[in-house]
Amino acid sequence: MSDATATDLYEVTMAMSYLREGMTGPATFSLFVRALPPSRGFLVAAGLEQALDFLGAFRVGPEDVDAFAAALHRPRADLHPLLGLRFTGEARAVPEGRLVLADEPLLEVTAPLPVAQLVETYLLNQVSHQTAIASKAARCILAAAGHPLVDFSLRRTHGVRAGFHAARLGALVGFAGTSNVAAATALGVPAVGTMAHSFVEAFASEEEAFRAFARTHPGPVTFLVDTYDTERGTETAARVLRDLGRGPGSAIRLDSGDLGRLAARARGILDAAGLADVRVIVSGGLDEYDVDRLVRSGAPIDIYAVGTRVGVAADAPYLDSAYKLVAYDGRPVMKLSAKKATAPGPKQVFRHPGYADVVGLADEPVPGGARPLLETVMRDGRRVDAGGSQGRALAAARARFTADLAELPEDARRIEDPVAPRAVFSDRLSALTDRVRSGLSGG
Repeated sequence: MSDATATDLYEVTMAMSYLREGMTGPATFSLFVRALPPSRGFLVAAGLEQALDFLGAFRVGPEDVDAFAAALHRPRADLHPLLGLRFTGEARAVPEGRLVLADEPLLEVTAPLPVAQLVETYLLNQVSHQTAIASKAARCILAAAGHPLVDFSLRRTHGVRAGFHAARLGALVGFAGTSNVAAATALGVPAVGTMAHSFVEAFASEEEAFRAFARTHPGPVTFLVDTYDTERGTETAARVLRDLGRGPGSAIRLDSGDLGRLAARARGILDAAGLADVRVIVSGGLDEYDVDRLVRSGAPIDIYAVGTRVGVAADAPYLDSAYKLVAYDGRPVMKLSAKKATAPGPKQVFRHPGYADVVGLADEPVPGGARPLLETVMRDGRRVDAGGSQGRALAAARARFTADLAELPEDARRIEDPVAPRAVFSDRLSALTDRVRSGLSGG
């Protein structure tokens, strides 16, 4: 089976009906986030690379038809019309790394209606998940205020693939490295790591553990100093580092307790031992709220390692995202449901300075002083840019993110109680919305 079966069953039942009714005209679906979580002042567009890979390879094969038939308890012949369906359409999207707001399309897909419907679930899954994680990681970058961040999330993310995404998205927003060896290798980013408490516990004393570790690993080393008593562990680490002449480039890691107070005490111990070049790394369930507090306190911490709560976007683990039909066979359509109404027609987002964004129709001229956010990324089922290495795509996304973040209003950058800018509709989109609504309501 292919990824074609990574879909909700109702996508299959709808596609079957469309085919039976001969409804294969071009349909445009828009993927957007209705409302940002209360703790977010912006989102970082992500997941597009995987979405495009999926669309480029999408094809319903014989095994997929068998799976659909089994799921529906129907004869295989009933599902035969789905066989051979593939994505031959167009995709327009906000490139990865761009900052986006509520109600702004991140991705618009135009394809024959049955196919555009079948790909909904996978696209929502990838874009929603990765945008949520990237946005959490971006807030860590803001909180760190220039201090290096590293990703320690793999062991508690929701699956190994999710762990890869967390490492990639951390790198996208500027993390200095990841503990995830597979991700570091694939993405060309630094792999980072120290030791676990189990290593220290396996030896008769901390000092034996530290000396054994240093014998195995020449050059700078990092010692985990809080297995038993943090201050005593720091004193032991300082003695070993000084004895071995391993100070420059080496570090100690604190993983528990009052990290601000302990970092200050550890810094004092290291400086008194003549080890001013030894860095202090902290970890232990940190996210942007902890990092922000520690940075603002002036704690002498050099590097922050963030893991679980960032890798699962713990305070905002999902987005109120949607994938809605906005046009079929040249006819603009919309949904009127209470609190879930949509706007009709293919769209474009025009960004004015200061994030005074305007959501308009795709065929509107670009207003003076604005730039359009959505770009055509697929035509006739093929990527416009022909893909490329993961490293190049990551570097380009990071550059976009850095530029967009620099322009973000201060209120939206806040870690506590951020205020997100709100996009408005253009006059043309507002007029079309009123006209379609009036027609649907019999006005």
